[in-house]
Amino acid sequence: MPDAPAAGLYGLGIVYFGNDWNATNRTSSHHIAERLATRMPLLYVDSPGMRAPGASGHDVRRALRKLAAAFRAPVPTPQGPWHCTVPQLPFRRLPGVDRFNRMFGRWAVRRAMRRVGIGDCISWFVVPHPGFLARRLGESLCVYYCIDDYAAHPGVDAPLIAGCDLDLSRRADVLFVAPPALLDDKRRLNAATVFSPHGVDVSLFGRANDPATPVADGARNLRGPVIGYFGSLHEWIDFELIEWLARSRPHWSFLLVGHAAADVGALRALPNVHLTGAVPYAALPDWARAFDACIIPYRLNRQVANANPLKLREYLATGKPVVSVRNAEIEKFARWVHIADGREDFLAGLERALRDDSPAAAAARMAAVADQTWDRRVDAVLDTVRQALARRTPLPDSGTAPCH
Repeated sequence: MPDAPAAGLYGLGIVYFGNDWNATNRTSSHHIAERLATRMPLLYVDSPGMRAPGASGHDVRRALRKLAAAFRAPVPTPQGPWHCTVPQLPFRRLPGVDRFNRMFGRWAVRRAMRRVGIGDCISWFVVPHPGFLARRLGESLCVYYCIDDYAAHPGVDAPLIAGCDLDLSRRADVLFVAPPALLDDKRRLNAATVFSPHGVDVSLFGRANDPATPVADGARNLRGPVIGYFGSLHEWIDFELIEWLARSRPHWSFLLVGHAAADVGALRALPNVHLTGAVPYAALPDWARAFDACIIPYRLNRQVANANPLKLREYLATGKPVVSVRNAEIEKFARWVHIADGREDFLAGLERALRDDSPAAAAARMAAVADQTWDRRVDAVLDTVRQALARRTPLPDSGTAPCH
């Protein structure tokens, strides 16, 4: 339980619908929830079901396993929130599946709320597909914290997710938006839209610039310079760009830290590319300590155009030079980031970053994000929520669910 309630929010809890709580790759969904839980009771609800399923036995078994998880009691986590899983059956084209998801989801969440002692609450959605539960939990306020263009993610049920995002954007009492490229569209849907960019754990990633921080065992003997990346290796990473860079500079080491969720066979075959697999989030500074420069090698697609990359601020907080592709949020940091257009420009940016780096430049990069901590972000968000609560009465408990 939290040490002290947030001022003006006494007696309220938060029912928080987010990404997989146990994922190795920690997203803003996790960072915000952890800090909210220090201020008020919080039930973190894993919400699987965005992926468009196949008809395979694997998908059926997976759906049944997730469904069974919903019957387990919520468990406390070391980080503060209570945690439970409330999945949705993904086979939405089958008759009755949407109705089952709505009825079962509402029952399961309310059951979990009772078990952890949350009565009056704020519903808080970081993913859109459980949005059919908005205004159906007896909540005093509904928050949608939009951190991504989820319908653009590979493998998701794009029409469904787009519809849920649209509906929840309209119905939320407060709509926070992290990616700047989505802000104008969201404001046209909801007048209560507030820009809320990502934060960063400044103290954690600042360790990468501390000489006392040990270099991770797997990076100690790499030949320099070391070009580093941390984060999941998904379809939105431009593997061909990394391969081209590694072949162009065979005397450099390319250190890719994170779970490989896509085919990285071509990279694994290169002698100067080193893949670590998943590592604990708290260990990232130990790996970044070995970096001479950091890269954001995204593919230029809709998902990336509308993204607010969390690793941008994390890289800057390490003090290391950064070379990145271009998008709206990254361009705001052009003073501290080498923004590249095309392969040759990316390589030239790395050459400049390695040649021109200095302690003064590292200090400037760290200073650029020093005041953008997650605690500051959450304080600002709660201030907005507090004002919204003061302006309204409790929401009606609607029996309808437009998102289906």
